[in-house]
Amino acid sequence: MADRAPAASGSAGTDRPDDAFVYRDGRLSAEGIALDRIAQSVGTPAYVYAGGAIRTAYRRFAAALSPLGVAIAYAVKANDNLSILRLLAAEGAGADVVSGGELRRVLAAGIRPERIIFAGVGKQADEIAAALDAGIHQFNVESLAELDVIAAVAAARGTAAPVALRINPDVDAGTHAKITTGRSENKFGIPADAAADAYRRIAADPALRPVGLAVHIGSQLTSLAPFRAAYRRIADLATALRGDGLPVERLDLGGGFGVQYRDETPPDPADIAAIVKETVVPLGCGMTVEPGRALVAAAGVLLARVLYVKAGATRRFVVLDAGMNDLLRPTLYDAWHPIVPVGAPPAGGDAWTADIVGPICETGDTFAEGRRMAPVAPGDLVAIGRAGAYGAVMVSRYNGRAAPAEVLIDGGRFAVVRKRPSFEETIADETVAPWLARPG
Repeated sequence: MADRAPAASGSAGTDRPDDAFVYRDGRLSAEGIALDRIAQSVGTPAYVYAGGAIRTAYRRFAAALSPLGVAIAYAVKANDNLSILRLLAAEGAGADVVSGGELRRVLAAGIRPERIIFAGVGKQADEIAAALDAGIHQFNVESLAELDVIAAVAAARGTAAPVALRINPDVDAGTHAKITTGRSENKFGIPADAAADAYRRIAADPALRPVGLAVHIGSQLTSLAPFRAAYRRIADLATALRGDGLPVERLDLGGGFGVQYRDETPPDPADIAAIVKETVVPLGCGMTVEPGRALVAAAGVLLARVLYVKAGATRRFVVLDAGMNDLLRPTLYDAWHPIVPVGAPPAGGDAWTADIVGPICETGDTFAEGRRMAPVAPGDLVAIGRAGAYGAVMVSRYNGRAAPAEVLIDGGRFAVVRKRPSFEETIADETVAPWLARPG
């Protein structure tokens, strides 16, 4: 069989030339490696990532934005696997981190400290200290209370912390309520009308160094209009601050660039670049964007095996060995993911409608409801697509389940880049209280 992307009947329009996972010789494959071969080697469930697809996505952003002087800092929360971080570091990516743990990960992966931005609303004093000691690019500050803590930690070290003020521009990103971040009622950022006073406060504190402004309005944005509105808002504010004699050297434009899960039309990096050129390039600032999902989502699948096909009173259920502890997005966000059999269904073959569910003791443990797809049977492998972002990073041990393995395919080879823990390893961080120890 010639190479082809998964059929539209199973993946709702993912038949695109840049898809990492295609049917080859009747089996879903990436970079010439058949996924059933990986399942045989590491078992299921397992995350599988295509390294070439990550490089391609990064290079598209770099080709569009680097000529404008825009740096790219990967949003680590999308997928923090060390091999993926190392791959992106080799491409020249910086990093956007939101915790001390992510900071340590990106440093271990070889991302240079001067290319690291520390964001997030809940930075703790020890995390701030570690970031200062590492010499990161900047802190994106989310509140006046946070400013006090950063200043105190920096003063104790006899240094001045580089600070960018994250602005809440009150822009509706038009995305899911749980992933919007730029509305006035969201917990993120400082209101635009309070920014001037906050910025003057930074400039007056010898333990703080004002470097610029930051904005991020949400995730999985597919319309260009919210980006234009947010970038204009931050450009206007930067101009006003400069008019007051305050230095504004940098603009962090955030991320949120959407991807195609079903029938969305994601923004093209070239279109983002055009908006950047129109709205903020004239200011002559250093600039950064922070793609996360857009670099890794399409480069990953969750490989699972069918356990049972159950005929309910009114519905058919396909029960997988993967559950919501392995991929939470459908339960958390009602997210839609393409689901296709690993063995290529025959062209023009039958289809059925089924609910695709996991083994967890929760009704919400559902990957798809009423999904039209090729019939599958117990023992068959399926791939849940577009799972490279916000998949493995959200894994839990609910129901006593071990985390799935993670595998990287790259250049016609593959390696386990996070192994599935044994039972002994899953309980290694627990101890029995001494008074509950077995007698004798």
